[in-house]
Order: sequence, then C-alpha cells, then structure tokens
Amino acid sequence: MTLENRRDGPHNLLVLTVATKETDGFRRFLKSAKHFNYTIKVLGQGQKWKGGDYVTAPGGGQKVRLLKTALEEMKKQDKIILFIESYDVVFASGPKELLKKFQQTRHKVVFSSESLIWPDRHMEDKHPHVREGNRFLGSGGFIGYLPNIREMVADWKGKDNDSDQLFFTKIYIDPVKRKSINITLDSTCRMFQNLHGALDEVVLKFENGRVRARNLLFDTLPVIIHGNGPTKLQINYLGNYIPNTWTFENGCTVCHQDLRPLTALKSEYPMVLIGIFIQQPTPFVTVFFERLLKLQYPKNRLKLLIFNQEVHHERHVSSFLHDHGNLYQNVKFIRPEEGMDGPASRNLGFDMCRKDKDCEYFFSIDIEVVLKEENTLKILIEQNLPIVAPMITRVGRLWSNFWGALSSDGYYARSEDYVDIVQGRRVGVWNVPYVSSVYLVKGSLLRSELTDSELFNSHILDPDMAYCHSVRNKVSERKEVLPCLSFDLGIFMYVTNMHTFGRILSTENYQTDHLHNDLWQIFENPEEWQERYIHENYTHIMKDKLIETPCPDVYWFPVFSDVACDHLVEEMEHFGQWSGGRNKDSRIQGGYENVPTVDIHMNQINFEKNWHKFLLEYIAPITEKMYPGYYTKCDTPLNFVVRYKHDEQPLLVPHHDASTFTINIALNSKGIDYQGGGCRFLRYDCSIKAPRKGWALMHPGRLTHYHEGLPTTAGVRYIAVSFVDP
Repeated sequence: MTLENRRDGPHNLLVLTVATKETDGFRRFLKSAKHFNYTIKVLGQGQKWKGGDYVTAPGGGQKVRLLKTALEEMKKQDKIILFIESYDVVFASGPKELLKKFQQTRHKVVFSSESLIWPDRHMEDKHPHVREGNRFLGSGGFIGYLPNIREMVADWKGKDNDSDQLFFTKIYIDPVKRKSINITLDSTCRMFQNLHGALDEVVLKFENGRVRARNLLFDTLPVIIHGNGPTKLQINYLGNYIPNTWTFENGCTVCHQDLRPLTALKSEYPMVLIGIFIQQPTPFVTVFFERLLKLQYPKNRLKLLIFNQEVHHERHVSSFLHDHGNLYQNVKFIRPEEGMDGPASRNLGFDMCRKDKDCEYFFSIDIEVVLKEENTLKILIEQNLPIVAPMITRVGRLWSNFWGALSSDGYYARSEDYVDIVQGRRVGVWNVPYVSSVYLVKGSLLRSELTDSELFNSHILDPDMAYCHSVRNKVSERKEVLPCLSFDLGIFMYVTNMHTFGRILSTENYQTDHLHNDLWQIFENPEEWQERYIHENYTHIMKDKLIETPCPDVYWFPVFSDVACDHLVEEMEHFGQWSGGRNKDSRIQGGYENVPTVDIHMNQINFEKNWHKFLLEYIAPITEKMYPGYYTKCDTPLNFVVRYKHDEQPLLVPHHDASTFTINIALNSKGIDYQGGGCRFLRYDCSIKAPRKGWALMHPGRLTHYHEGLPTTAGVRYIAVSFVDP
C-alpha cells in the first residue's frame, strides 16, 4: 500500500495554525504550503489577539485554547495534526517526506526541539536526556495523531496570555504524561528547524533546482523552518530562497506572481505623492530634475513634496518649479528658512499621503539618487508589494541602498548573498531588513499599519534606521526606538534588482565655492560627470570613425557636450581675472610669454587636477590611437581658456606651441556667438574656419605645425587649450 492510500498518508494530514490577522509573514506561509499541497485550516481569523507579545512576558495561551476547541469538533480519529506557527514559518518540503519522518520516530506526538530552554530555566534538569541533539521542547511546531493531541490539550484551563511553551513543557517533563501521550522530540531537526540558538548550524542547500535548509550539526534537511524568537530576519532571508523561490537554475520563480499590471488599467493610473529630500549640498541637482521630468508616468497623477534644507540649491529647485511645476497635480515646497529638519519632513510626507484618500503610493527619493530607468515608478507599482525599493549602487563600491542583514545591535551586517545581489549574479525581489534613499510605500499601509506620525524620529538612530526599525516591528503606538531586534515580525520590505535602475552619487568633498560646482566632480562621480560633460558621440569615435583629418596630422573629434562648454565659459567669466594678453606674465615660469593671449589658467580656478584627469581619460586614448607608438601621461604645465574679441584680442600671430601635441577645444559656436575665427596651419596652407562647439583639434605643437589664430570679426570666441608633454 502506498503512503498516499494509508490511513497516515498525506490526505489524512491537516495543518492547523493560528493567525488572527493576515500579515506578510502569513501570506508567505500560505504560499509555501500551497507549493507543496498542504491542507491548511486557520484558527482565530478575525479575532483579537490576546496572547501577549512574547517580549514583555511569555504568552501564546490563546493558541492552545483555539487548538483545543478545533480538536473537540473533529470526528475523524485517525487524522494526523500538524500544529505550527504561521507568521514566521516556511515549508521546505512536502507532506510525504514529513509523514515518513514522523512515522520513523515510532511516537504518537513529536515536538520541535531547541538547544535553549525557555521560559523557565529552572526546569532544565527535569528534561529527559536525548541520545543525540537538542534536549528542550519547542512549542512552535508539533505533529501527532488527533486522539493523542486532544488528550495533551484536554487539561488546558489557562488564560490567553499564559505561556503555551510552559504548558507543553510541563507535560513533556512529566514522565507519566509523556509516556501516556507518547511524546518525543525531533531532537536532530529532521522535521522541524527552530532557528533561535541554531543560526550557525543552518545553511542553504542548492541542488538539482531545489533549495533546502540544511542543518550542518546533524546533517539533516528539515521540512519546516521556524524563525522563532529573535530570528525573524533570518527566516526572511531563508524565505528568499525556500521553497524554490530563487534557484541557480531558474532564478526568481515568484517575481512575476501577484503583480498589478498597469497596462490592464481601464481607469487612471494610481495617484502617487513623490517626496524629494535635499538635506546636503549635492552635485548634479539640475540633472536630477531633468530625470524627474523624464519619468514615464502621467504627471497629472503625480503630486510633489520637495523638502530643501540647502540654500545653495534654492535656485535649482525654484528654476524647476518655475518651468515645470504646473505639469504636476500639486506641489508643496519646503524652503530652508522654514526650519524643518529631515525627520520631520519625511514624517510630513507620509502624513500627507496618509490623509489624502486619493494617495495610493508614496515614492520617497533623496536628491543624490540617479534614476536611469525611466519606468522605475511603473515597475515598482506593478510589483504590488507593501514597501519596495529599486536597488541602486555606488559605482566601484559594494555600497547599495539596502542591507541584507543586521548585526546583533541592529546595525549593518553583510548577508551571505549581498555581494551576489549587488553585482547582479543573483537577480530577483528580495525581502530585506533595511532600505533607504529611494523606495515606494503603499498609501493603504500608511493608513492601516504605519499610522505613527513620527516613524522617522529617534534619539538614537538616524531617520532611515528609525523608520526601518518601525516597519520591521510595526510600531503602531509611539515608543522609543532601540537598535535591537524584536520578536515581532512586522511588515516586509523588499528590494528589486530585476532592472538596472541607477546609482547614488557621492556627496563627499562636494564644494559650493564655484558657479558650476559639478564641473569639479570628475573624481567623485565620474559616470555622472561623463554623462553631463562629455559629448554624446565620444564613445562612438572609433567604432563610427568620427575622427576627421581637416589638415595633415591634425585630428578633429567631439569631446565636450554643449553644457560642458557653457559651464566652462561661464565659470571663467564668473572668475573674471583675464590676463590682458601682455607679454609679461607672472603666472608662468620665467614671467614672459612670447605669444600672449587673453586667458585664464585652469589652476587659477583650482581646476588643474580635474583638467589633467579629463586629459588622461578622454584625450590620451585618442592620442595613442592616432599617433601609434606614442604614449602620454598628459604632462601639461599650461592649460587655459582663451578669449578672442574683435575689440580686445581678435587673433593670434603665427607661432609654434611649447608642446609635443596641443589640444584646442571650441567652447562656443561660430555664426551664433561670434563671426570669423578659426585656425590656419601655414606649412600646409590649411585652415579650419568653422570650429564645431565641443570638438577638439589635436595637432603636433612644434616644428611641423606652425599656425595662427584667424581674426574674430564680431562677438566673442572661447577656446580651451592644453600644451601636452612640453
């Protein structure tokens, strides 16, 4: 007879659990049960929980009362009952394996086991010794035949907030009752794995498209994993993989389940309140708002809250709102002079959404976030999760906007899978204990569970940590936040790396002393600097053969964006200390210039190191391609911006440059900004009379390329010049 047809087969197994409220953990439990076709009966649904909080005192008596009542109503005596927790439990295998292991114990009731005794340590000596494994009973999971379990709970007369653990422990340590009911422990975790006291023993086992938890101490594969006590984050971590949620063979198997597809909407898109937070001087704020405009979401379904704590960024925000504020349904702008701090502004954002019945989502984003994916908001909404963050990283580092684990005192710890997730070797949607910088929160969650108006406040933690602690522990009434782990399960937070969403800027060393401070970001934020200041066609130069040769050994190619040209010119004019074009020049070695120009040197505006970095990154590779066998470190004693005006210095007489090669970048446009101008190489009688804005001329400096600057007849012409390798 097969196991399926026997009286103790899977069809005769009933899983009982108590869940007075549907939580994220409960939904996870049901999904894992459905995956293995367990039959579930939920007790206590819709009832008020009176069983205590397990923190201030042991509790859980309400579960025993509900179990006792349910068993009294059952008629089929050969039923096998599995009674387990649900908020912090996942199934790792199916009923057949569970029942087989149960039958092998040759007992009528089998409890989960623990290595730690709780709640009464004075009972330690009364526990029977076991041949191998854990001695102590865990009440969070047990399996047995209906008559035996009914006998076990028959004497329950306790209060709802009495300890279920203590009740079952007293039965187990009583030799007469233990024998009468025929109770034993799953001491080597073949069926039940309690994580408390065993974290170092449990690892993930990936094999043949399946994921299990393996107990290294006993070399067993438990069927049921329970995150009891202060191990809620560990069960969340394991639940990212078990049961087969993510495998090496198939990746994420559940990431496309339970979605909210926006394309199927027959009505308007959900209303979203976007909270933008500016709390420190940050580079590329203008670019942030440009990207905000490109966000693929109907702007009439967006409301904005912009909190700005930095006077320096007042003009950037005001300019954006002046030009585009009327595109959005509503805008609230909090200025520096209003004196609001960071936590208060974030609490306000949540409260605005909480009180607005039309607000379906709150999208929080810090100003230093670079969102490259224009569909980010749609993607997050479609995930249909309570709180979800798009993963963003810092270039060249393992920093990201989520933590995979927490230390024992509630601060950052690296999970085993953190690096693989950050580097994209594991792709999916991950349950994590901490998200920051950018995330989406359901408005319904703010109105139901996260009703505290001071979620971001703490005397101990920074605002993001305080908020995540509150979410993990679902603080509904204000209490002082401590950086420790609670026994509560809380609300799940997720991070997704299913797309490449963007990155986060470094704000270190960001100075606000200049007109266009972003020009100085080539070291701290090189990718953003390149996107802002390097010509869009630069990366295609070699592939698309964009380098032109207007004169012998003179190469012409795009390098600067229009913005780079404008910012450099404006920066020089803002500095304003033009040389005057005289031969006597104290700025150079020797103090005398043979062929003077009206110019400002890069080192006068503290831009020398940045310019040298630019030459190494963007000019040297072209030089080495076009002049084979020549390698340069871009030694440049002279880097400067020249200004030509018809009524100041309109031209430059024929001359050689004090360089191995020279770079000459046009910073504005002929026909728009000036007339005339250009460069003529006398030896070849060859002229470039229409320099293109942002394009560089590269030519030898000495001997062969004697040249002159042609007259500027109207307007003002600007060029950036470097004498490389003198």
